[in-house]
Amino acid sequence: MLLQFNFKNFRSFKDEAILDLTVQKKSDASDSFFSLGNESVLPVTAVYGANASGKSNLYQAFVYMSRYVIRSFMYGDETNNVSAPTPFLFDNESAKDDSSFEVYFSIANGESETVYNYGFCVNRYKVTEEWLNKKDKDRDEYSLVFYRGGEQNELDLSGIQEDCQQNIKVALWDQVLIVSLGAKLKIAECKEIRDWFLANELTDFASPDTNIVMDTKVRASFIESKEEQKNIVDFLASFDGHIKDFKIDVEERGNGDKAYKISTLHKKNNSSEMAELPLRYESAGTLKMFSLYPDLKEVLEKGSVFFIDELNARLHPLLVRNILITFKNPEINVNRAQLVFTAHDTWQLANHVLKKEEVWFVEKDKDGKSQLYSLVDIPDVVDFNQDDYLLGKFGAIPELRRMEFNK
Repeated sequence: MLLQFNFKNFRSFKDEAILDLTVQKKSDASDSFFSLGNESVLPVTAVYGANASGKSNLYQAFVYMSRYVIRSFMYGDETNNVSAPTPFLFDNESAKDDSSFEVYFSIANGESETVYNYGFCVNRYKVTEEWLNKKDKDRDEYSLVFYRGGEQNELDLSGIQEDCQQNIKVALWDQVLIVSLGAKLKIAECKEIRDWFLANELTDFASPDTNIVMDTKVRASFIESKEEQKNIVDFLASFDGHIKDFKIDVEERGNGDKAYKISTLHKKNNSSEMAELPLRYESAGTLKMFSLYPDLKEVLEKGSVFFIDELNARLHPLLVRNILITFKNPEINVNRAQLVFTAHDTWQLANHVLKKEEVWFVEKDKDGKSQLYSLVDIPDVVDFNQDDYLLGKFGAIPELRRMEFNK
C-alpha cells in the first residue's frame, strides 16, 4: 500500500509536496479504510484544482519516480542518457537545485507486513542521494538497508547481503539508482522495491495516446479467450446492459500477420436475433471503460496503486462514482488496491462517497508555485459539498475574468 508520496522542485512544485494517505485510527473511521498498525490507510484519494494549477504535475512526479526506478539501470552509457527531471524554473536557484522524490509504502507477506521508506535526489547529471529504510508495521524505528550521497559522497550498503555489495560497487554509475541496478542483479532487497513500482498502473485519461495503449493491451488477452470476453460483458453491464456479447472476425494478411475486427452484439427489439455494431462505433465512455478493464482488474488482483490523471475524462459522473465504490468496497477490494486520481468532476464531492480525509487540493500562487493540501488541513470543515468548493471556501479554483477578444 502507498502510505505517502513526497517530492520537491519538480515542474510547478518548488517546495516540498506531501501526499499522505494515512490517518490516525479513530472510532468513527470509515469501514473502507485499510488498517496498518496504529494507522488507517485510504483506499481512494482525490485531487482537485483549477486548470494549470499543477494537478497533472503531481501525477507526472509519481510517473517520473516510477520510470527512473524501473529504467535507470540502463542510464550512464553513450546511448542511454540520464532522464533528467524538470525543476521549478521560475527562479534561478531552483532551476539549478536537485529534485527529490520519496515514498513510504508497505508490502504484506502472510501475517507480517514490512513498511519501506525509499527516495532519491537527482539533477540533470547524476543521482546525488538515495536511501532505503525498512521496518515492521508495528515498530516505530526504521533500519537502514542502504544510503548513498551526502557531503562525503558515502556509500553504505550494510543492509544488503555482503556477497552482493561488491557487485553494486563495481557496476554503479552516477546516473543509476541502486534499487534499479540491484533489481537487475537479482538482489532481493532491491527487487522488492522495483517490483512494487512495476505493479502500479499509471494512466493519463486526458491523453489521446492512452486509448491506443490501453486498447492494445486489452486485445492481447481478449481475442483468444471467450471467458475474458464474457468477463468484459459483465463489467460493461455495470453501466450498459445493451452489450450482450462480442464477435471477432479474423483477417489473414499476406505477410502472415492477422488483423482483428471486433464487433459488439446487441439484442434486437422484439427479436431473439443479435445486431452487430463495430466496436469503434460505441460511445467514447464505453470505449474508455472497455480499455480500462484489464488495468483495473490487474490492480485489484495485485493490490497495487492505480494513479490516474483526469479520471473523469469522457466518463459520466455516475461511472466515476461506481469506480470509487469498487475500491472502497472491502468485499470486492480484498487485496487493498488503491486509487489516486486527479479530476474536475466536483459531483463526487456532493454524493458523500468521498470522506474528508480522501479529498486533496492543488493551488498555484502568484509566483507560479503549486501547493498541495488536504481538506483536513482546512479549519472548521465538518461536512462539505461541491457548492462549498465551487464558492471558493477551500481554494484551488480558477480566478475568472471576463473573456476579451480582438475586435
